[in-house]
Amino acid sequence: MDKYVLLRHRDTPDIHKLSVYGEYTALQKAVTTLTPEQVINEVKVSGLRGRGGAGFPAGVKWSFVPKDRLPHYVTVNADESEPGTFKDRELMEFNPHQVIEGAAIAAYAVGATRVYHYLRGEFKSVARRMQAALDEAYAAGYLGQNVFGTHVEIQMFLHLGAGAYICGEESALLESLEGKRGQPRLRPPFPAVVGLYNQPTVINNTETMANVPYILNHGAEAYKKLGTEKSPGTKIFCLSGMVKRPGNYEAELGKISFRDLIFGENFGQGMMVEGRNVKAILPSGASGPIVTEAALDVLLDYESVAAAGTILGSASVIVLDDSIDMVWAAGKVTHFFRHESCGKCTPCREGTYWMEKQYQDILKGKATLADVQLLQDVAQQIIGKCLCPLGEFATSPVLSSFQHFQAEYEARATDAKKVVPAKAASAKAAATPTAAKTADTKAVPTT
Repeated sequence: MDKYVLLRHRDTPDIHKLSVYGEYTALQKAVTTLTPEQVINEVKVSGLRGRGGAGFPAGVKWSFVPKDRLPHYVTVNADESEPGTFKDRELMEFNPHQVIEGAAIAAYAVGATRVYHYLRGEFKSVARRMQAALDEAYAAGYLGQNVFGTHVEIQMFLHLGAGAYICGEESALLESLEGKRGQPRLRPPFPAVVGLYNQPTVINNTETMANVPYILNHGAEAYKKLGTEKSPGTKIFCLSGMVKRPGNYEAELGKISFRDLIFGENFGQGMMVEGRNVKAILPSGASGPIVTEAALDVLLDYESVAAAGTILGSASVIVLDDSIDMVWAAGKVTHFFRHESCGKCTPCREGTYWMEKQYQDILKGKATLADVQLLQDVAQQIIGKCLCPLGEFATSPVLSSFQHFQAEYEARATDAKKVVPAKAASAKAAATPTAAKTADTKAVPTT
């Protein structure tokens, strides 16, 4: 394969300019030689899966859009609020035309004439770069009326949110885009049937859209040669935390492991502080269950990471070394989820509040073992009861940190058992031989 499918700006300076990027050959091929059904089928065959976190097949999602209800819409999720995730920003800032071309192809495939890129509110500088690229595409006739001289119309717009994590959830994104409070909708119906303005809508992540031009230009079979059979293509891995060289790294799915990503010469290059070891890995930002150094050799594809008991998600890998207090770390993540909960459903609103309260007591040395147990109980009661995944995600760092580091929690309890060191216990026994002998005698069962 080419060195990069997505991060092409690293090999091609100024690719954000249309004169360098090229003539939107994939879009031209789609609108002039392929039917919308053929485009959808090509994306289906490629096996492209959504890169926003869920990993759902993109072509299958496009095929869900009913043909008997117009108009249709396409929205591109560039909210990117997940902690440790910064891939979409780089794509929009340095390779915007590939994102725009992919979104335009999606619009043609599902019969949409309007495309909305929803960017997080802090992305104002990124929005300026995207708008400049959109202006170039319009001027060249690649967007607007009669794209490439055909009857196809594709209008594309940018929308900045207000900095709410919940708007990364697709139905909350739609509510925000309509000018309402960003809160999730009850589903079904799903956006493919009842989405933006109650019309059929396709929602895909920015990175997902950036893969589409490659598939159309090179063919589905060429794309399937990258990655694995069930997780084809390349993925941008966002590496951060206690590593020497954090950043975005593109690699084929299933061809590198956590160890390669963290320690590889072309990737993270090892731990930030010499002599420190990997203690924990958050493989999908704040949302996925934490894993330990035992998972270092797990390959990075959707299936392998799931088999290890966590999720790949958006592949925002945060590395913690053995100097980190895991109770403190899990408490920080819980604070994030409590702060970002929209408050619409009770289990998430109240559950995240009580989990954060328990963490505060534990960290201040005010919690008993019963309080520690209560934290687990609250987390378990949230599971499966929320309107959207945020509440479910909030339980992941809590329960997975208990799974791997329960001793750290219990050691902070005010009524934790104080273990007597072995040497001290031996010295005490030697000093009181009579008592020890009596205890031994009493321990022998009698007949």
